[in-house]
Amino acid sequence: MPTLRLLATILILPVAAIAQTPANAPGARTITLAEAVALAEQQGLASRAARDGRDAARQRDRAFDARLFPQLRLSGNAADLDRGINPITLPTGETQFIRQAHNQSSLGVTVAQALPWTGGELTVGSHASRIDLFGDESSQYWQTTPFVVGLRQDIFRPRTLLWDRRENELSATIAERRYLEAREEIAGQTASAYFDLFAAQLALANAEANAAVNDTLYRLNQGRYDVGKIGENDLLQSELALLRARAAQDGARLEQQRTEAALRRLLNLPGTQAIVAAAPTAALIAEVDPDRAVAQALRGSSEIQSAELEAVRAQRRVSEVRSINGFNASVSAQVGFNQTAPAFGDAYQSLLEKQRLQVGVSMPLVQWGGGRAAVQAARLDESRAKTLAAERRAALEEDARFAALALVQAGRMLAISAKADTVAAKRFEVAKNRYVIGKIDMGALYIAQSEKDAALQAYVAALRGYWAANYRLRRLTLYDFVEGQEIVD
Repeated sequence: MPTLRLLATILILPVAAIAQTPANAPGARTITLAEAVALAEQQGLASRAARDGRDAARQRDRAFDARLFPQLRLSGNAADLDRGINPITLPTGETQFIRQAHNQSSLGVTVAQALPWTGGELTVGSHASRIDLFGDESSQYWQTTPFVVGLRQDIFRPRTLLWDRRENELSATIAERRYLEAREEIAGQTASAYFDLFAAQLALANAEANAAVNDTLYRLNQGRYDVGKIGENDLLQSELALLRARAAQDGARLEQQRTEAALRRLLNLPGTQAIVAAAPTAALIAEVDPDRAVAQALRGSSEIQSAELEAVRAQRRVSEVRSINGFNASVSAQVGFNQTAPAFGDAYQSLLEKQRLQVGVSMPLVQWGGGRAAVQAARLDESRAKTLAAERRAALEEDARFAALALVQAGRMLAISAKADTVAAKRFEVAKNRYVIGKIDMGALYIAQSEKDAALQAYVAALRGYWAANYRLRRLTLYDFVEGQEIVD
């Protein structure tokens, strides 16, 4: 694979554009593109929302990891009072209805540890309960289980915790990468707003210059008309050009105010201090190897991880459906000690063994093809997820490849537009001087002025396009091709 080659090309902003940029406006705050992006990422509202989303995902990941450690639980009943007539079955089989009144209170502490590789749960606990009997002869007794070890295990069931862990790891990775992508998206939006203001500033400065030039030319043409050197039609054409220049100046001033307010909102800047977008004087044109861009996109994009997460969920669904529609068994066992006594202390003396074992089985016998259909549907969903993942991968490869090529092309267009703007500005200056001494007609002068304005707009558009292509490539690949390193938090 060809190595990445970076060419630092100095693109000097045309002299006319620098002279027209209001960078020295009194009381204004001059800000560069890099500063604007840094401010947007540090204090912008969109950036704050992105950080909150990332931090929330991190907390969910920590909460999941914490559940894998032993969990200590305290449970019990403060009171369970039952007073009424209840049916009692006698040893003879006869049922009698006897009035009863009793209360039961209980308290227990349990330590539970999930077993990810088996899908079961191991518990260690200690419990105590008190039963109070009310009536003519009230009595009470205690039942204690000082120590008991239990195991609950499903057999032929999906290991839910392992699936949960795999999904959680992918979700955490996706959240981190989406945050980085959101930050690069914010950088691109900031660059767009920055160049909106920069273009509006240049347009306003250009409109003011055009209005001043057309005012001078109109006064000059009035003198020529008075002495009969030009006709009334030429004078009216000069006046019309002046009126249009003044109207364009008013429109440019409003657009400059609007774009300044938009950038201030995006950067979340308080106060009313005027903002001036500094004239970019240099840019880096990167000759990026498209294959390198594709490799970085496949490695860093959240799209690949999202597709993998969907595939994992589809595989889990297949496993669960197959389990539900097949033979299942579960085992629950407890081993410990217990005792009963009227006094609390006596309930912990002469402990007796406590053992309990439960084995449950289940298996559907007749489903009329429903189980087979459910499994087939889950498998088709899995196949669909794999197909969509392949499609998204191919689309990402294509986007990354052409984003790299677009960045190189944008750099070339920027260099050409900068040169064209300089040439057009010089041509207009020459045409203006030749018109003053009467060497060219008014139509040729206004054509040169229009071409000068169009060249300036094309240069700003090319500058905007270059930085938009740069941030688009960064977002797709999460890689800084200028520094030659991955973009990290």
